[in-house]
Amino acid sequence: MHFFYELKEEQMEIYEKESVHYPPHIHKSMECIYVTSGTLELGVGRTLCHMETGDFGIVFPNVIHHYQVFSRGESRALYFLAPPSFAGFYLEQLQTCQPKNPVLPAALVHPDIPYALERLRELADLGEGQQGEALGKAFTQIILARAFPCLTLQKRGEQPGQDIVYDMVAYMAEHYTEEEMSLTRMAQDLGYSPFALSRVFSHTFHTNFNRYLNELRLNQALSLMQDADASVTDLAMNAGFTSMRTFNRVFQERFHMPPREYRKRMTGKADTAEK
Repeated sequence: MHFFYELKEEQMEIYEKESVHYPPHIHKSMECIYVTSGTLELGVGRTLCHMETGDFGIVFPNVIHHYQVFSRGESRALYFLAPPSFAGFYLEQLQTCQPKNPVLPAALVHPDIPYALERLRELADLGEGQQGEALGKAFTQIILARAFPCLTLQKRGEQPGQDIVYDMVAYMAEHYTEEEMSLTRMAQDLGYSPFALSRVFSHTFHTNFNRYLNELRLNQALSLMQDADASVTDLAMNAGFTSMRTFNRVFQERFHMPPREYRKRMTGKADTAEK
């Protein structure tokens, strides 16, 4: 799933996939999360919400969020991203409000929500053109119609552009695949000092710039790995890694196996470079 790319007009994305740690990120789409097995921690802003199997979460557009997984067993979820234009009647609320708690426990999740998500996944697989787009909007609005009455909405506070954390996340979302991406360049482009940005990484993200950047690139490579027929080397380069040595090291640190072995286990396919 391309978390960091702004969705094209009238485009949606939906996948069921293994849940993994995903660093703070942001996009202009609405995102829905339905946990199908295991548990997941959804962080929205400064709030961390625990999710169990059957729970449903929603992240409004232009809101910083992240994921963490602490359970040892398999954790999977259905992730649905849609442009705000799919919201119809609910567009103004998506743009001006945010839920006090973005997670609905399974007991409050109306059966129409998982039903609509399954239909959306079928539409994405079939690719039915204009008819599929119309149905996609309809099912999206069914989800919102069933979820919104169970959410406590509140007006958004400070405008995103006035917040250094938002500026950093949005900037890295746009530039993380670029070879020349650096803390110094980001500081110059945003008008902050490198020291101020370093403090945000340390005190807010509990990491440093290079580790955060590698996390973004690694997660993008994992998303590409699920569907693409390209070689692991091409996937790593397309995700922004400038050397396979760095990619292999970062991958090994997280999964304790080489990327080619992981891909073979996940997809049942050997890397094209090995054929």
